[in-house]
Amino acid sequence: MNVLIVYAHNESQSFNASMKTLAVEELNAQGHEVVVSDLYAMRWKAVADSDDFGSRANADYLVYALEQRHGYEKKTLAPDIQAELDKLEWADLVIFNFPVYWFSMPAILKGWVDRVLISGRCYGGVRFYDRGGLKGKKAMLAMTIGGQRHMLSEGGIHGELEAMLRPILRGTLAYTGMSVLPPFVAWHVPYIKPAERADMLDQYRQRLRQIDELEPLPFPSLDDFDDMLRPKAAHTETH
Repeated sequence: MNVLIVYAHNESQSFNASMKTLAVEELNAQGHEVVVSDLYAMRWKAVADSDDFGSRANADYLVYALEQRHGYEKKTLAPDIQAELDKLEWADLVIFNFPVYWFSMPAILKGWVDRVLISGRCYGGVRFYDRGGLKGKKAMLAMTIGGQRHMLSEGGIHGELEAMLRPILRGTLAYTGMSVLPPFVAWHVPYIKPAERADMLDQYRQRLRQIDELEPLPFPSLDDFDDMLRPKAAHTETH
């Protein structure tokens, strides 16, 4: 299996870095090929703008998604975008390794999503969910978070973890067609003792050893919707 790890942490001695290193070692030991995109080390450009295109379909007015399609078709995407898109094309599994910032991903990783998951290849028209452009690939989040597990649970102070991650799990990964594996979360990382961190790394190792056995999270199938994307069952009941 080909594995791309998109890694977004600004400290090389961080727990996230340890997770990334462990994943490379463990997956290589299993016989998988692994490539890492270390976004901070790459000085990844996070801002989506007109510089992302070597030629433009409309030089007077920027519609970013339409220019993505044009750039993909004409092979004039910016070199850094094309390089990451090539890695994405190669990958069977993409692991996003990052700390949670403000209930979401760091800006540099959001910039990777904005610039690399291009319209015309990863999504577009009715190519989403189980008809998305990245169908056949798997994705998994490997995250650290400062909060404790009970804080992000039903009735917890921050609400359920699944609700917090919905824009990423559903609105990004599942939307582009990927099979989304349950996220791995390292809880309360800045505040725990070294022995607890070691235990979390061991838990992550065990998760990686089970990667082929994990059941993807459930998301919509376009087969359950009509041509106007209305639920077939609900539409039938009203007529």
